[in-house]
Amino acid sequence: MKVVTKELKVSTSSRFQLVDITREVERVVEDSGVRNGLALIFAPHATAAVVLNEHEAGLIEDIIQKIAEFTEPGHSKWRHNIIDDNAHAHIGSALFGQERVLPVVNGRLVRGTWQNVFLVEMDGPRRERSVLVTVMGE
Repeated sequence: MKVVTKELKVSTSSRFQLVDITREVERVVEDSGVRNGLALIFAPHATAAVVLNEHEAGLIEDIIQKIAEFTEPGHSKWRHNIIDDNAHAHIGSALFGQERVLPVVNGRLVRGTWQNVFLVEMDGPRRERSVLVTVMGE
């Protein structure tokens, strides 16, 4: 079995942001030489997540709005905010998840017609975020 890992670097410009990393992930899969297997997309951060969804401007704004509403930045009862003012981002990351696993078939990442891969920033802006893409298979 072949295993290839590549680190992608992503910068963000807002507190909440969805960054489409689909093309970069697909490039890693294609360059890996793996024909059939799995691709793990993982953000090694406690305040970011990885999701799949449609890349449509209105929907992206809707998702960001709902994440902010759901995680309630600045909520006065978040105990972690005593240390850092980012409890909302930790909660969002824990609930949405830092990873996704997608099949690789015939050397290509398998995703639905309207599924793109996004890094979800919840504690930005950040000069640099990492996303690890591990492709494994035959």
